[in-house]
Order: sequence, then C-alpha cells, then structure tokens
Amino acid sequence: MQFKNVVVTGACGGFGQALVRVLLGQGACVALVGLQRPVLEELAALAPYRCAVYTPDVSDTTAMQACAADWVGRFGMPDLVIANAGVAGGFDTAQADDLAVLRRMLEINIVGVATSFQPFVAGMRAQGLGALVGVGSLAGWRGMPGNGAYCASKGGLMRYLESLRAELRGSGVRVHTVSPGYLRTALTAGNRFVMPGLMEPDAAAVALLQGVARGREHIVLPRRMGWLARLLGCLPAALHDRILLGQPRKPRVGEAGATAIPGLPLRDPGV
Repeated sequence: MQFKNVVVTGACGGFGQALVRVLLGQGACVALVGLQRPVLEELAALAPYRCAVYTPDVSDTTAMQACAADWVGRFGMPDLVIANAGVAGGFDTAQADDLAVLRRMLEINIVGVATSFQPFVAGMRAQGLGALVGVGSLAGWRGMPGNGAYCASKGGLMRYLESLRAELRGSGVRVHTVSPGYLRTALTAGNRFVMPGLMEPDAAAVALLQGVARGREHIVLPRRMGWLARLLGCLPAALHDRILLGQPRKPRVGEAGATAIPGLPLRDPGV
C-alpha cells in the first residue's frame, strides 16, 4: 500500500522526523504536527508543496479539529494518521508534584491520540478507507517500578486502540497498535539502564510503515523485543519485580537526563 496523504503528530521528535522523511521520500503529502516550528519548517522544506506545519497542543480538541479542517481543505482526507506524539518520565507516587506529571502524561499519551483521530474517523469511514496508527510502547504491556505514569498511559492507550479497532471492524478503516521497545531518541537519551534491542528511528519508521501496509494490527519494534517482553511476563510477579527493582530508574522531571514535558512548569533539579 502506497500512502499518499498522511498526518503525523509528534513530528519534531526523532521517530516522528524519521517517519516524515520516509513518507516524503515515497511522494506522500504530509501534515507535520508538533510544537517546535523551526524543526517542522526544516522538514517541510524537503517537499514544500506537499507539507503543512501545525503547532497545536495535541490534547486540545478545538485546536486539533482546526488543524484537521485546514489540512483536509487543502489536501483532502488522509489515508493514514499516525498519532506519534508522546512524553515520558519517571514517576514517584510519594511525591505530590509528580501527580501533575501523571495527569499531563495521560492527557498527551492517551487523550492526544483520540483528539488526533477524531476529526478524521467519520470521513475515513465514509470513503471506506484509512489507517489509524497509535504509537504505544512495550512499557504498556506491564508496569515497571518508577515508571508508573508512563506505563499507565501506554497501557491505557492499548485498551483504547483495541476498542476503536473493534468499533471500526468491517468499515475499511484499520486501527494499528505500535509497541516500540527502545528507540535511539531524546526520550531514551537520559535512561540510566540497559536498553536491549535499541533501534535506530529510521529503521523503526520503515518497519512501522511496512507493517501498516501489510495490515498487521499489532506492530512491535523490533519484533524480537515482543518475544522478550512475553518471556519476562511469564515470570512470577515477585521475581519479575525483583529483577526490575535492581535496575536504575528513569529520571523524574527536573532530574538530570529527564526530558521536558510540554505544559508542565519547570522544576528545580533535585526536587
């Protein structure tokens, strides 16, 4: 399947940029959705007549609907929407400030996917064609110590995508769940633990698009990481938790190596 009209959220990040470059190289028209306009404009310069740049908060329903209306008015209904925007960070329930991190992560990682899809579902159903791709994570398969907010957001996203897939079954609109392991991007740059199967974003982008084109409803990147996750899932819970408790935790917001989360105030290091 050759995609001709695509919307990509999170287009500023390493994986999002890789997806955009591959799609533009295939001749697609691509809506670039992200928060860093200079980064998006540099990407758009690769094919200025086939791109448009949008900088909304993906959890803002009104803003996302306005972007969708502008894109459809200019380029028509997309045949592929990739909801890639997402944030990550360590979480400690004992810290009151981290509750805001949890709330914002759920807004971006779950609500942001729904607001990315919603403006296009009716149009795709009417034309009987389209693919909706939600980028989750293997972290959504099972909870991990110190990563409760991210795991909860990606686990919730998987259940949402399962529900949407069932609702659209037989309509011609397909729903795909993507579960990356570790990709070499800014979201993993601060990780202080071993990252098996670390994958380059360009290779991951090609694998995602090939999986969608082949109709695979659940795509794991790289595929062998799915087998490793399933193997760990077979362990008794106490042993599984003991293994993970021995690993360094993902930095919390404000700690060295942490990535910023849009919409959250800056926090002094060490707080």
